[in-house]
Amino acid sequence: MHRITRSHLVHAMGPGNVPALTVKEGERVVFETCDCFEDQIRHADTRYTQLDWRRVNPATGPLYVEDAQPGDVLAVQIERIGFGNQSVMMTAPGLGVCGDLISVPSIRIIPLENGFGTLAHGVRVPLKPMIGVIGTAPSRAFVSCGVADAHGGNMDCKIITEGTTLYLPVNVPGALLALGDLHAAIGDGEVSVCGMAIAGEVTVRISVIRNRVLPTPMAQTADTIYTIASAPFLDDAANLAARNMFSFIASETGLSTEDVVDLLSVAGDLQICQVFDMQKTCRYALPKAIAEQLGIVLQKEECAI
Repeated sequence: MHRITRSHLVHAMGPGNVPALTVKEGERVVFETCDCFEDQIRHADTRYTQLDWRRVNPATGPLYVEDAQPGDVLAVQIERIGFGNQSVMMTAPGLGVCGDLISVPSIRIIPLENGFGTLAHGVRVPLKPMIGVIGTAPSRAFVSCGVADAHGGNMDCKIITEGTTLYLPVNVPGALLALGDLHAAIGDGEVSVCGMAIAGEVTVRISVIRNRVLPTPMAQTADTIYTIASAPFLDDAANLAARNMFSFIASETGLSTEDVVDLLSVAGDLQICQVFDMQKTCRYALPKAIAEQLGIVLQKEECAI
């Protein structure tokens, strides 16, 4: 088992990042991560004005995967997400969907115990840990870890969790995978600045898919296949997620345009991931039971979790 410590942080994903570790296809790697504030908040009395926003959304890495070449697809099987006993939440005026309702910044420490996080008034929320930032290097320019795009990035997609396989493009040799920004729980939309932000450890297994074109980013869970897309406006992100699923189904089956559109309209779900960041993110969910009727297999079972 390989490990990348949280001393190897990047704040932007790009082709010039120096690899923190090199592995062969099929190997397992543990990524140690900071929370989305780079662990700057230790106590609830931390002042909002003390935060260094240049350090927000760090990702651990990058990981260089031998023999991964541009045009390949990197399959990242998420085996385990581990974390401690408290998380951080923050709200502030002007941030998020409801930022205009907030008059003063608020920082809260959320205790995590027995599978629940405890919010104000003792409200207990079930923990569903996920990865907020995960991506490969874009081919040319650097992209901030706070931004989601075709390479992945800050998608804040709650289905990127234990048991999910995420499919990302290989744009540069070695792919240069990095990840961070874990949440103990988050709702679709991430309407505030963050979910329950946590530091932790993520164990993944890496494989490379060659000679296959996929509309990445994509994801696969036990029962669903997803296309994930980001764009400056929510409508555009939603349209792109649906069109990516359209292109995937059409290329895999040879069905007519009309047949695929009918299928998308009745058999799947268009869902919001996050609306807070510069680029909004949506996903389209296709049940694997439907895909199997069409003879679609995203990845062979022996390669998936």
